[in-house]
Amino acid sequence: MSELPQRKDPVDAIVDQWAAVRPDLDTKAMEVFGRIYRLSRTLGDRTEKAYAPYGISRGEFDVLATLRRSGEPYTLSPRQLSATLMLTTGGMTGRLDKLERAGLLRRSPDPHDRRGLQVTLTEKGLSIIDQAVGAGLAVQTEALSTLDDEQADQLADLLRELLAGTPEPR
Repeated sequence: MSELPQRKDPVDAIVDQWAAVRPDLDTKAMEVFGRIYRLSRTLGDRTEKAYAPYGISRGEFDVLATLRRSGEPYTLSPRQLSATLMLTTGGMTGRLDKLERAGLLRRSPDPHDRRGLQVTLTEKGLSIIDQAVGAGLAVQTEALSTLDDEQADQLADLLRELLAGTPEPR
């Protein structure tokens, strides 16, 4: 694996300040999670801008992408969507209302459950999500281009381990 040049970033400045006033602290976790947080915020904002030309937000992208990934006929229940996206039913209803008004999905009665609904991507929704996913991936790929393939694979593996060892909030 090639070594990255040691560059300073804003997290280094914060860690240096803590070291000056609290040299007893082990700030390794701060270094890792400070960078993860900053990357997430920065790339989240850039990705949100990539979705804007398609008239959707990041949250709306998540709903459309979940339906798209489910495969044909691109249909899930609101409960399945809420569970996948870790959203309350109230939060999901607001997103579904907006996406339905935009013609990107439709809600219909569930033929297998009289009390249930199904949410299905429309042709317009399918077109929008296929374009938006490409735009979002382009932003993420550009950011990742500072690493070579081996480094990107190693980072993905390390983050997978970290995520697997971190329990979900209850």
